[in-house]
Amino acid sequence: MPPPACAPRGMRPTVGASHSIEAARLDVRQNITMQSPTMDADVLVIGGGNAALCAALMAREAGARVLLLESAPRDWRGGNSAHTRNLRCMHDAPQDVLVDAYPEEEYWQDLLKVTGGITDEHLARLVIRHSSACRPWMRRHGVRFQPALAGTLHVARTNAFFMGGGKALVNAYYRSAQALGVQVRYDSPVDRLDIEDGQFQAAWVQGQRITAKTCVLAAGGFESNREWLREAWGQNARGEWPADNFLIRGTAFNRGVLLKHLLDDHGADRIGDPTQAHMVAIDARAPLYDGGICTRIDCVSLGVVVNREARRFYDEGEDFWPKRYAVWGRLVAQQPGQIGYSIIDSKAIGRFMPPVFPGVRADSLPELAQKLGLDETTFMQTLTDYNRACRVGRFDHTVLDDCHTENLAPPKTHWARPIDTAPFYGYALKPGVTFTYLGLQTDDTAAVRFAGRPSRNLFVAGEMMAGNVLGKGYTAGVGMSIGTAFGRIAGANAALAAKQQKAQSLQALTATEMKANHVIA
Repeated sequence: MPPPACAPRGMRPTVGASHSIEAARLDVRQNITMQSPTMDADVLVIGGGNAALCAALMAREAGARVLLLESAPRDWRGGNSAHTRNLRCMHDAPQDVLVDAYPEEEYWQDLLKVTGGITDEHLARLVIRHSSACRPWMRRHGVRFQPALAGTLHVARTNAFFMGGGKALVNAYYRSAQALGVQVRYDSPVDRLDIEDGQFQAAWVQGQRITAKTCVLAAGGFESNREWLREAWGQNARGEWPADNFLIRGTAFNRGVLLKHLLDDHGADRIGDPTQAHMVAIDARAPLYDGGICTRIDCVSLGVVVNREARRFYDEGEDFWPKRYAVWGRLVAQQPGQIGYSIIDSKAIGRFMPPVFPGVRADSLPELAQKLGLDETTFMQTLTDYNRACRVGRFDHTVLDDCHTENLAPPKTHWARPIDTAPFYGYALKPGVTFTYLGLQTDDTAAVRFAGRPSRNLFVAGEMMAGNVLGKGYTAGVGMSIGTAFGRIAGANAALAAKQQKAQSLQALTATEMKANHVIA
């Protein structure tokens, strides 16, 4: 046997010495293994919606071993993404299902308007630019888009609609993930994380410790945690607890356990107001959870909305419904009893997506007031004042038309027509929470931050960081834009960090073995 390279000249090890060297090397490897437990995956993704799936697919495409943990059962997988319909897309010219152009600056101005400036412009523009280039990748993973439907061209200029809706998108991504070898575990809620000095160590699922080199957090907000909502909203001046009357449009599984754990136990940098959310005025008869899009009342801009005192409280014609629909949930939440009533006449029928439940129908306005339980005198005064104030020009619900009110507070700036043609319809409205905006502060790498320092191996995407872009307000399709952009960024960077960590571990092992050889020799 030739002497080892480090053995002194003229010295030859005995057979026993040779065995000792091999034993020492084995001890080194065992010690390293004990200090750094065997990784279950390169990249651990926590969550099962659009952002999580985008992260998992990107990481797997980069060559990483990926494990995805979905808290919901398989039949309920996908989080709020299953309730979505479209993606808001920047484009400078017509593209397949997108008509005309929707340039970056217009997209940014739309976002700036709905957020009231409470947004990180750098991250917002990152999302906007990403939205222009992600659809070919989405198609490769099975997502299909549908052409614009009749009467929706104003929406087709800004939004690309998924064929089959959000459920089809989620299913396509899961099929692609399975084909690529992503491991998926359902019914796997993560209770807590082990984090040391801002670096991810392990996740705990029902008593099981799961390790990975890197981790992506995409587990949603806290909209289904009614106790947290109640705490955030508190008690109003009327002595009410507004959150007690909220309905949850989205999944029942987003309880914010991991978000609260990161903020309270690990001191992760936070962003956003816990009372701000994607909150929509929905049918008061909707189920408590998972009502989704079908419970939305879309006729608000075609009529008037009154509170339980039968008085109007906001401009129903402020802007296109896809841009401003989400403001109405918060508006209703601020009204007495957290309830409102959308009032239309027969002229509006056929111009909005019909809800699941039919509205209350009446042949006269006084009869409608009675059926809705509203004070008839006040109701009739409100409708009379509105009808008199209407200045009808060329009505067109697909553009910002010139039909408006004069000398009326609050005004109605577009689509103002008298409510005077029987039959009349009323829909009771309650606030419906889709997802919350309190989340983890991040940067353009999608890294979670602790005391201003980005983690090297912990990343975040989707609802858990949407507050960086959405300080308040909402415009249709931007949630999917954020989730897709940061899901892809987080997945790619998590895979890169895992590869770097693996290379560093191999270097450390080699260096340690060389040192052991030198000592033994």
